[in-house]
Amino acid sequence: MSIEPERQGRPSSQRGGQQGGSTAGPTVLRIALGGQLRRLREERGISREAAGDAIRGSHAKISRLELGRVSFRERDLNDLLTLYGVDSPEERAAFLSLAKQANEPGWWHQYGDLLPAWFETYLGLEQAAEIIRTYEAQFVPGLLQTPDYARAVILLGHGQEPGSEVDRRVALRTRRQDILTRQEPPTLWAVIDEAALRRPIGGERIMRGQIEHLIRIAELPNVTVQLLPYSVGGHAAAGGPFTIVRFPESDLPDVVYLEQLTSALYLDKRNDLDQYQAVMNMLSVQAATPEETPQLLRALMQEY
Repeated sequence: MSIEPERQGRPSSQRGGQQGGSTAGPTVLRIALGGQLRRLREERGISREAAGDAIRGSHAKISRLELGRVSFRERDLNDLLTLYGVDSPEERAAFLSLAKQANEPGWWHQYGDLLPAWFETYLGLEQAAEIIRTYEAQFVPGLLQTPDYARAVILLGHGQEPGSEVDRRVALRTRRQDILTRQEPPTLWAVIDEAALRRPIGGERIMRGQIEHLIRIAELPNVTVQLLPYSVGGHAAAGGPFTIVRFPESDLPDVVYLEQLTSALYLDKRNDLDQYQAVMNMLSVQAATPEETPQLLRALMQEY
């Protein structure tokens, strides 16, 4: 996927007759707007420090804006557009309109008290994705978890919280899954290590229900599930689980998401993307095929 814009000037999600609005989520809109501001700055030969001075901030703030990690204040955006020589009222209005859309909270905003900022970013990417490819080694991917399994996983890290808070966390995870059955859903391609399904999270009944759910949901035309069996031995993803997200907007790069215990990494450099794409492709070859996987899952279910 190309990371270059179709042409310079007007924000990309305002092109092609979409000036009345965008179907992309706010996170992706922030990334798109930040990327275009970065290109404008670099074309003018302006440093991040100078751009930061123009908005009474620091180079670190400019970096966060350009990465789409924070919302845009209208005054800051106007000052940056002036600094970058964007004088056309039409172009400035297009940038400001895009910023207004990007600042709209997503549906998950109501769960903001439960979510770390680094995971809110991922939710925005997931909701706007066209293709999601994921490898999981310890748990079933969140988009494929049953409510019972999700609750058992959540209790591992939040068992001391009141039951009402646990219920909200389960509701959040369940609502994320709505993207799989919405109109124009993303394609989800999940490779799940056998170890994740042999770990009896929540007990035998919950695991049987979870495996049965995997078999059933893999029948959706937009969902592919592959089991990576022990018999493969060593495999390409020795570094651990990861997710690659691709967007319908042609000028946005893919993003590799790496979740850690208290933070996450978001990679979009071409070299990183190429390496993770190669690993994911190799995993898909090493794993059981989508046609073989249901039979293997049924055999696993019989062991619980």
